[in-house]
Amino acid sequence: MNHLKRQKMPKNWPIARKGTKFVVKPSSNVIGGIPLLLFVRDMLNIAQNRKEVKKAIHKKNILINGFAAKEDKQAILLFDVVSIVPSKKNYKLVLNETGKFSLEETKETGSKISKVVDKKILKGKKTQLNLLDGRNYLSETKCNTNDSVSVDFESKKIIKCLPLKEKASVLVFAGKHVGSVGTVNKITEKMVELNLGKQNANVLIKQLMVVA
Repeated sequence: MNHLKRQKMPKNWPIARKGTKFVVKPSSNVIGGIPLLLFVRDMLNIAQNRKEVKKAIHKKNILINGFAAKEDKQAILLFDVVSIVPSKKNYKLVLNETGKFSLEETKETGSKISKVVDKKILKGKKTQLNLLDGRNYLSETKCNTNDSVSVDFESKKIIKCLPLKEKASVLVFAGKHVGSVGTVNKITEKMVELNLGKQNANVLIKQLMVVA
């Protein structure tokens, strides 16, 4: 099915719940992303309708992480960068303090951060890192599950590991404290104690991502 009922769309979409009965459904990762159509039309407000967005895609005027967008249902995921070619402006998908997707204009268009959710050793002792955004990479970079990595868009390679450790800066992307950015105080088997500025909070490791 290509559409979702508006009342059932993910809570992190910053789209009004009153309006047309249906909204477009992303081609993948319904909870972790938002379709390009809504990103361009409803968040950026640079298109009036779906026809205009499709026309821009056809002219290759919209890039996602440096590559031409393929369709208006294509999912924009956390920290993906959307570039609007005619205006030469770039926008990163982020989470705001209320836990909803938001935009951040950026000049950094060559890479993104994503969380390592699984690590596998393949034949030939090659290491595959599986990331939160669904992408998988063979990498010689030493990194563990729950760390984060910086991925270079052009080479499609991991260029840096951001380990989950004390004093690391993390973003909470799910749960009660979604949207909060804090510093790691202490790590246990499944939980992390975070300093969120005015308070400390215990957050499940699976709900946070190292960002610095």
